[in-house]
Amino acid sequence: MKSEIIAVGSEMLTPFRQDTNSLYLTEQLNSLGISVAFKTVVGDRRKDLVSAIKTALTRTDVLILMGGLGPTEDDLTREAVADALSLTLRRDAAQVAALHARAATWRITMPPNNLKQADVLDGAIVLPNPNGSAPGQWLDVTFSGFRKLVMLLPGPPHECRPLFDAECLSRLRAVAPLRSIAVRTLKAAMIPESQADKLLAPIYSTYADVETTLLAHAGDLQITLICSKPTAEAAQARVDELAERIEVALEDWFYSSEGDTLEQIVLYYLGLRQATLAVAESCTGGLIAQRITSVPGASRSFLGGVVVYSDELKTDFAGVPADLIAQYGAVSAEVAKALAEGIRARTGATIGLGVTGIAGPTGATESKPVGLVHIAVSDAQGTDAIDRTFRGDRIRVREWASQFALDLVRRRLM
Repeated sequence: MKSEIIAVGSEMLTPFRQDTNSLYLTEQLNSLGISVAFKTVVGDRRKDLVSAIKTALTRTDVLILMGGLGPTEDDLTREAVADALSLTLRRDAAQVAALHARAATWRITMPPNNLKQADVLDGAIVLPNPNGSAPGQWLDVTFSGFRKLVMLLPGPPHECRPLFDAECLSRLRAVAPLRSIAVRTLKAAMIPESQADKLLAPIYSTYADVETTLLAHAGDLQITLICSKPTAEAAQARVDELAERIEVALEDWFYSSEGDTLEQIVLYYLGLRQATLAVAESCTGGLIAQRITSVPGASRSFLGGVVVYSDELKTDFAGVPADLIAQYGAVSAEVAKALAEGIRARTGATIGLGVTGIAGPTGATESKPVGLVHIAVSDAQGTDAIDRTFRGDRIRVREWASQFALDLVRRRLM
């Protein structure tokens, strides 16, 4: 079965609000073997909403609408569904009583416009909403000769998700064909998306029954594998088979077979080696430490770090000789090495990591462009430094630098 989720609300077409319910609903639908083929966001315009509903019903078996069930003039989901399916709305006496009772518990007089929340589509099952005033509705209808399941759910997440779990899951489970969806997320670091696809396309293209997607961001490549089969075992076996081949093809770029973050993997290797890490950051401004400490239990392997933005603090906190900075400049391989060695010596860490660069948009010279970053890793075997020039704005340069630095630590520990 295929499904579509329509998020209703003009606020989600602005930069200030986004739909998060659909992520949760997708996970729940996938657990039943129902794939999500489309997600749509529609503003509070009745004509547009009717059009979106009709389009969705021509291409999917299950349609979920979230939002637009409130009491205001721009809450139009019930009316739009009625128009799209040529159904009538009736005011349900039980729901009117429930609305009055709810208002009484708040010791307020219910405004007349709240009564529209008691309007129920002809043939719909009312879905109780203990967390809000707008009930959901379930429709089992025929559209263009085909059976369609339509759900109207409230928009607020604390109402939408519990209502879906309590009222919709069991109903869907009873009618959904016996299918299982297996999902596997693999990750690789610092390989260009085009290069990864050149390596992987000849492999995953032979698995027509597995949907494979590649998503790259700031030096991190996520490969998602999705397969639907009559049994969970068959779906998982197919996904696992492809995952193993992808892992081999990616070689050292590959770092996670279960969707772990790069910082999680670095901490895993540190724990495995009974090693510790300390960092001295300049241009990344503490981003590396922030990523590491976002992982629960990081303190077992991460000793800490310093943000040494000024030349004086590079000397005072990380022991970088002032004459070294004067000779080579703060953004140099020599200073990156001194940062890594200095923070390692100062903290007693097994591994020291040093980062210095030009995040921009100012600070560049003819020989040192914006985006130039020097990263060094130091341990008992020695200190290595490498430089890269990352393109993009200040945020992007910092993100790439933190990813590259963590990947160097991972490779050092492998």
